[in-house]
Amino acid sequence: MPPLLLNASRLLHFPPFPKPYFSSSIPFRLTSLRRPIKTLRFFTSFRFPMDAPPIVLPVKERIELSEKEDQIFTRLLDVVRHFGLETQLRVAGGWVRDKLLGKECYDIDIALDNMLGKDFCEKVNEYLKSVGEQEQGIGVIQCNPDQSKHLETARMRIYDTWIDFVNLRSETYAENSRIPTMKFGTAEEDAYRRDLTINSLFYNINNSSVEDLTGRGLKDLKSGLIVTPLPPKATFMDDPLRVLRAIRFGARFGFVLAEELKEAASDEEVRSALANKISRERIGHEVDLMMLDKQPVKAMAWICGLRLVSVVFAFPESPRPPIDEHYDRLCISHIEAAWSLLQAIGPALFTDDQRRLCLYSSLLLPLRCTTYLDKKLKEVPVAGYIIRESLKLKASDSDTVVNIHNACNKFVELFTLLESNEIPENIRADLEDEFLEIPSTSIKRVFTGLLLRQIKDFWRVALLTSTLLDPALHLTNDNLDRNEGLDRRTEMFLRAESTITQLGLDGVWKTKLLLDGKAIMGVLQLKSGGPTIGQWVRGAFSYLLLYLFCLCVIYIFILYEKNSRLPLQNLKTWFVSLQESLVCQIQLKQLRNYLLSAIF
Repeated sequence: MPPLLLNASRLLHFPPFPKPYFSSSIPFRLTSLRRPIKTLRFFTSFRFPMDAPPIVLPVKERIELSEKEDQIFTRLLDVVRHFGLETQLRVAGGWVRDKLLGKECYDIDIALDNMLGKDFCEKVNEYLKSVGEQEQGIGVIQCNPDQSKHLETARMRIYDTWIDFVNLRSETYAENSRIPTMKFGTAEEDAYRRDLTINSLFYNINNSSVEDLTGRGLKDLKSGLIVTPLPPKATFMDDPLRVLRAIRFGARFGFVLAEELKEAASDEEVRSALANKISRERIGHEVDLMMLDKQPVKAMAWICGLRLVSVVFAFPESPRPPIDEHYDRLCISHIEAAWSLLQAIGPALFTDDQRRLCLYSSLLLPLRCTTYLDKKLKEVPVAGYIIRESLKLKASDSDTVVNIHNACNKFVELFTLLESNEIPENIRADLEDEFLEIPSTSIKRVFTGLLLRQIKDFWRVALLTSTLLDPALHLTNDNLDRNEGLDRRTEMFLRAESTITQLGLDGVWKTKLLLDGKAIMGVLQLKSGGPTIGQWVRGAFSYLLLYLFCLCVIYIFILYEKNSRLPLQNLKTWFVSLQESLVCQIQLKQLRNYLLSAIF
């Protein structure tokens, strides 16, 4: 022990430390985690959700409008009558489907049979002006055939609701061209150009009726079948993103993908079109909607079963080490295990964003040790590349997934630490500090606190994800074995989560250090920081975790001795002001004068 620390120990009487938080009557056995960490093994006979029977949902015979919807549609009909237009107004797509299923939907798309959306919006504004109401702004989203956006869309607010307006269209393709020639079409032509039959239904506002112009939209909705109105390959080549939309809607409603649709979705030409014709942003948006939906595992399993993983979650060049040929199924095994654990734990512990990133982290967990060299020849995790570049999600999402993966090994060590009365040597080495000697009874607290400071609000996500790394738990075809694995992971998570909460460490990263890196540099009159400053801040935080009333004080004293060039008076003045805040925070006013006189 360094002499200075020994003197400080004699000077200050440390309060007793709390007893271990795990009761000996409830063993927390994770002895298998002492073995080298391995990943979940994939069970050989993978059963994709396409084998499951469809869920039959009740379908209403007629659409019942809400008060707001009735207001909006009446206003649109007023515009038609005011100008003597012969326009048929139809609500298209998902709104009709959801209303028939008895679900509320606020995404209203109006299809016009004889004019462009922008022109109709201008008529709406003319009408508003004529009746003395305020005109609304009009937004126009231009068509972009190169990205399979073939329709110009106009948007405006009506009764505080955004409404999209497009024209009914018919498309023809010239030989050797993938860009269609657009023209006004009939409602039937437009219905057959929709992505799925269940999305091809119209609600005719003029006569308040549901129109099933493909002849099978209502039937497929009632039978739970995902089918395209036209031959699926032609539909997917028109807009390859429809492959992912078919998967998303099939998973959401528990429907079955038609066999012909599955064959087309896994066709090499369709896969190539999805990779090269659709922007990564649109692909990432669809995947994100799947992750936020009710059945993300089912959607990911379909992506895997249809050989789309390498297209959707595209890799960078030359990953290291080379990717295992069964990585896709291994990824599905992990997200399935994580989803089951999320359901067992319950939704209350996680926000929607935490749940979403938990699923991404679990899905990509088998790739956590895989890297590539970027343009600056820097080694970068492949998982971060997939989130940032392949899916074009937020940079913060990429950083969070990588941080979760980095924290997983530490959390596995934490499991070992919590179930054992002995401190593993690797943890002792990790906490070793030149100036600090942490009592054995406090190592659990300090190690856990430092880990939570690293991962912050996502510590529960990292904790859950790390349970997938228990080498004793391999997925098998036996439901009993898989249920036992789920029970074990649930127990691991809940016990560790309870212990961390009892230690009072949830939110510890929000604690403001009285001695941060900037303060240290100011006291020591340093112009630049570096790893040493970071190590000192870590030491100060360790003192904070120990609840020692010497806290930053001893550390300041150590720094002074190491940097004796600092005038004593400067240090003393700064220390007094620091102590005012410190004493208030840790309720040790009675020791302030003694501490000052003893040190100075």
